[in-house]
Amino acid sequence: MKPLPAARLTPRPGRSWSARLRPPQLIAVVYLLGTLLGTALLHLPGMQRPGANLDTVDLLFTATSALCITGLVVADTAEAFTRLGQVVIILLSQVGGLGIIAFGTLFALLAGRRVNFTERQHLAQQINALNVGSVVSLMRIIFLYTLAAELVGAGLLALRFVPQFGWAEGLYQAAYHSVSAYNNAGFVVMPGGMGQYAQDPLVSGVIALLIILGGLGFLVQLNLLTHVLNPRVNRLLVYSKLTLSTTAALLLLGTVTLLLLEWRNPGTLGPLGLGGKLLTSFFHSVTPRSAGFSTLDLEAMSSASIFLTIALMFIGANSGSTGGGIKTSTFAILIGSAWNLVSGRTELIAFKRRVLPETVVRAGTITTIYTLLVFTAFFALLVTNPELEFTPLLFETVSAAATVGLSMGTTPQINDPGLLILTALMYLGRIGPVTFALALNQRQQKRNPVKYPAEPDILVG
Repeated sequence: MKPLPAARLTPRPGRSWSARLRPPQLIAVVYLLGTLLGTALLHLPGMQRPGANLDTVDLLFTATSALCITGLVVADTAEAFTRLGQVVIILLSQVGGLGIIAFGTLFALLAGRRVNFTERQHLAQQINALNVGSVVSLMRIIFLYTLAAELVGAGLLALRFVPQFGWAEGLYQAAYHSVSAYNNAGFVVMPGGMGQYAQDPLVSGVIALLIILGGLGFLVQLNLLTHVLNPRVNRLLVYSKLTLSTTAALLLLGTVTLLLLEWRNPGTLGPLGLGGKLLTSFFHSVTPRSAGFSTLDLEAMSSASIFLTIALMFIGANSGSTGGGIKTSTFAILIGSAWNLVSGRTELIAFKRRVLPETVVRAGTITTIYTLLVFTAFFALLVTNPELEFTPLLFETVSAAATVGLSMGTTPQINDPGLLILTALMYLGRIGPVTFALALNQRQQKRNPVKYPAEPDILVG
């Protein structure tokens, strides 16, 4: 069967504006419009509690933080927003976690409308699908799986919250934090905050598990589930093996290192028993991977632990997930490439499969763009907020770019220009710097017709 000519796959004149945009452009535009809509909703009467006094920049920051599933806040969510405002924030997080385009496709399916090839391309890019043809059926599975995971999480959390808060408030708290955890949003509306559950294996364990599931990515979860159900027919993809092994290694490394660094710190793990130390260290190894929940006072942590947390935030979660950062697969490929260079190997091998050179180049490109983005934003924050300290600002910058939401208490102290910088960082961190760069490029990538001779004498390193 011959492939369709390029002209057949391009939007026809007269079609909607969304059909005229390439997938990266549509993702960038829709998330931008979503943040503006969220800001407008939070401006409506009845969204803020009396005395909150949040201005437009604060609400834009909050809406972007919710839609881009970050969790950074300029004011305590429970104290600044009414129940209605809190619901708007968590709905923005749910939409942002699954993807606005994915939700649009769901509504089209419910309305009985067919999803054309261009829309399938947009959706495939949104959820990192490997096959455009099966993306719609995959989307159905993702929605059902997400709903099931959040319902189970809410049910387990209700076992603790209902006895504590009563039926109505307990179910609300359970549902809210289940959605917030699975989408790696990090918004907390709980009286007293998360610190009271530092040694609670049910609450901390369930939230950590939801964060890990959301951060693994939909495709990895589904591949792992089908492999467990029928390992002979459904093999575990190399990508799944790579992300699962890297995630496990980072969780183990983070847990052990934090445990050793904070063991005797009176402001963090010092007063806790052995079980509490292990649980809290594990929890704080999970949350920097893009969740934003915290059961410890980050300002009391040692400088080494803060550095480790920044590193974990920078790496982030997995591709196609609700998390940010450069992604675990990118990090694994970079480490593998560095080891290849040291050991003198010419090809990168992962689980007995050769990694394409294009993939290695893409990993390096993503990390370079991401690093430049963080450095540029951090420099701008230092200029606009000279009264704030170096380390908390760096922590805030990486947290925003990686859509994590952890903070050393600096967010409310940042002025409006700084908040706008962080808003842009959260937006770029969610859609991805490479996606944004491709969205700005109006021309499709073309091969250079001229073949230039190679220059072997350029020194690097």
